[in-house]
Amino acid sequence: MPTATIDQVIEALRPVEDPELHRSIVDLDMVHDIAVSSQGVSLTITLTVAGCPMRNEITKLVTDALTPLVNGAGVSINFGVMTDEQRQNVRTMLNGTPGATAGSSQAHGHAEGRAVPFAAKDSTTRVLLISSGKGGVGKSSVTTNLAVALAASGHTVGIVDADIYGYSIPRMLGAERDPVVIDGMLLPPENYGVRCISIGYFVPEGEAVIWRGPMLHKALEQFLTDVFWDEPDYLLIDMPPGTGDIALSLSQYLPRGEVFVVTTPQEAAQKVARLSAAMAKKVNLTVRGVIENMSWFTGDDGKRYELFGSGGGAELAAELEVPLLAQIPLVTQLREGGDDGHPIAAIAPESEAGAAFHALAAQIVAMKPKKIFSAGLKMV
Repeated sequence: MPTATIDQVIEALRPVEDPELHRSIVDLDMVHDIAVSSQGVSLTITLTVAGCPMRNEITKLVTDALTPLVNGAGVSINFGVMTDEQRQNVRTMLNGTPGATAGSSQAHGHAEGRAVPFAAKDSTTRVLLISSGKGGVGKSSVTTNLAVALAASGHTVGIVDADIYGYSIPRMLGAERDPVVIDGMLLPPENYGVRCISIGYFVPEGEAVIWRGPMLHKALEQFLTDVFWDEPDYLLIDMPPGTGDIALSLSQYLPRGEVFVVTTPQEAAQKVARLSAAMAKKVNLTVRGVIENMSWFTGDDGKRYELFGSGGGAELAAELEVPLLAQIPLVTQLREGGDDGHPIAAIAPESEAGAAFHALAAQIVAMKPKKIFSAGLKMV
């Protein structure tokens, strides 16, 4: 068989995407030193950073792409690391910051003074603020499984773990690998098709976050501006419980945000959840719906047991004049999935709880996003 040409190798590799950047490795200038012979193909792939966690996956993708071309001959891959200039070029290509110079805050992705992209009028990302009035209602579990269900239906999805003091999203999503930094830009870890960022990646295991308002504000700003989100279809914000500094900051950063209130059926939780809805109204955000978690437990006898009472979600939805979008049953597998990073919406989508999350995702997709007008924050 005739030897493959260098141009053929390049074209065979063009569809191969970097698993974190979701761009062609050819367009990212990662492919170098191609040599072809009757023995096969050898080439060098320059990784974005030393110790890139995606090295093995890139090896497989490149090998799979070139194997048909070499007709049984070998594929030899060497690895290098990008220079600072190459990484800056990658960041410029991804974030569109022509004219930024090395060493400037713009070139290195420093958040200060930069606009939050999701607040722009032309942003196509729907921002979903998953809120609750109190802790312990399963808000983070709902956020994780809803995100996974949205991704499973073909959408690009990200999560910001804004519960700075009680972060849990990386564990629940099973995305515990640290973010990669390219020229000051953070590449968020991804699992089940969902990217996420959390303060948990930057705090030593078991160490508490003890910050005042300004530091919380800055951390959230950086999560929104210094992370390479790549314009996802949906960005879910796992809000902290209550109505404090973080909630206020996010209302300023994300005026297009749509609020979804999570509660349990019990009256005490429903009454406190009402407070998060009241705050949303005060800061000109719109509550789109209520999600009732821990609605019932189905026993082996097939009977539903309402361990936390009933009616709280429906009552809150009626009061807020929004739909009750879902009632999520209480099941052991849902809790276990949150502990070991295997969300039930991913591993058991046909189960009672898994199906409820996928139905919830379908309802949210069917909703028309709220529009923002003029330069104000008022949602219509």
